[in-house]
Amino acid sequence: MKWGFRWYGEKGDSIPLNHVRQISGINGVVGTLLNKMPGDVWEVAEIQELKESIEKEELALLGIESVAIHDAIKAGTDERDHYIDNYIQTIRNLSECGVDLICYSFKPIFGWAKTTLNYENEDGSLALLYDQEVVDNMEPGDMYKLISSQSKGFQLSGWEEERLNKFNSLVEMYDGVTEEDLFENLKYFLEKIIPVCEEADVRMGIHPDDPPWEIFGFPRITKNLADLKRIISMVDSPYNGITLCTGALGADPENDMVKIVHEIGDRINFVHFRNVEFLGYRKFKETAHPSAEGSLDMYAIMEALIEVGFDGVIRPDHGRTLFGEVARPGYGLYDRAMGITYMQGLHEAIVKSKS
Repeated sequence: MKWGFRWYGEKGDSIPLNHVRQISGINGVVGTLLNKMPGDVWEVAEIQELKESIEKEELALLGIESVAIHDAIKAGTDERDHYIDNYIQTIRNLSECGVDLICYSFKPIFGWAKTTLNYENEDGSLALLYDQEVVDNMEPGDMYKLISSQSKGFQLSGWEEERLNKFNSLVEMYDGVTEEDLFENLKYFLEKIIPVCEEADVRMGIHPDDPPWEIFGFPRITKNLADLKRIISMVDSPYNGITLCTGALGADPENDMVKIVHEIGDRINFVHFRNVEFLGYRKFKETAHPSAEGSLDMYAIMEALIEVGFDGVIRPDHGRTLFGEVARPGYGLYDRAMGITYMQGLHEAIVKSKS
C-alpha cells in the first residue's frame, strides 16, 4: 500500500509539509487546487506548481481530491457536454504532470454534510458529528450557513460560497431529477471520460455519499454495495473504480464494510480509512481510528483489503482536533498522524500473521 495524507496546499492548509514528512512511513500526499470551481479546467502550470511544492519536501503527489463535477453534468442539462470536455482536458493535464488518481463524487448540491464540526468530546478533543434530527428541522438553504459558521475560517471543499450563493438556481437545476436519472447521468459521464482515462492512465475513484442516505429529498446513488456494484458495471474498466471511504459507508450500520471490500475489491482504487461511532438512528460522530474508539472493526476492514490484494493509495481520514491545534475541522495533524501509524501497525500484524 502507498501511505498518504490529505493536504490542501501551502495557502489552504494549517499543516506545513515538513511536518507531514515526519510521519513514519509516509509516501506522499493527496492534493487539490482550492481555487478551482466545479467545471474549471486545471491547467498544467497550476498542477505542476502544486506537484513541485510537494516534491521539494521529498514527498510524492499521490493523487487529487477532488476534481469536482459541475452540477450541469450531474443534473444532465444541455450544458453538460461543455463541462465534460473541460473535465477530459483536466484528466489529460493531470496525466501530463504524472498524476494517475482522481477521487470525485457525484452528489447533488451537498457533497458531504455534518451538523457539528467541532463537537467536544469528554476528553476535550473536537470531532465531526451528524444528527439527522437537526437536518430534518431545517431548510436546505440553511445548511451552508450552519457549515460555514463552524469552518474556523477555512475554505471547505464542497461548500464554496461562490457556488452555494446560487443555491436557488441549483435547486431548480435538480428539480425532477430522480435517483434513476442520476444513475443515467453518471453513466453518460463515465462513458465519455473512462476511454480517456485508459489512454492517459488515470484511475477514477468515486466517493460514497456522506452520510450514505438521502438528505433534503435529493437523490443519492453511492449509498451501499448495490449502488457501487451498479456503478462499476456501467463501464467495465479498472479505471472506473471506487474510493472506499470506511467512515462514509460505515455510518450506516446496514453496510457490511468487510463484505463490500470482498465484493468490489478489484475496483477499489483509493481508500479513506476512518472510524465512526453510532449514537442513535442516523446519528454518529467521527472518532479516533482504532476499533475500540468507534463502532467499526478496523482490523477486519484492513484484513479484507489485504486479502483482496489492494496495493493503492490509502490515507487516514477525518481525525479529531487535538492538543489545542488550530486546524481545518477533521483535518488536524496529530490524530491523523496517530491514525496512519495505527493503520501501518494493523497492516504489519496482519501480513506477518498470514505468512
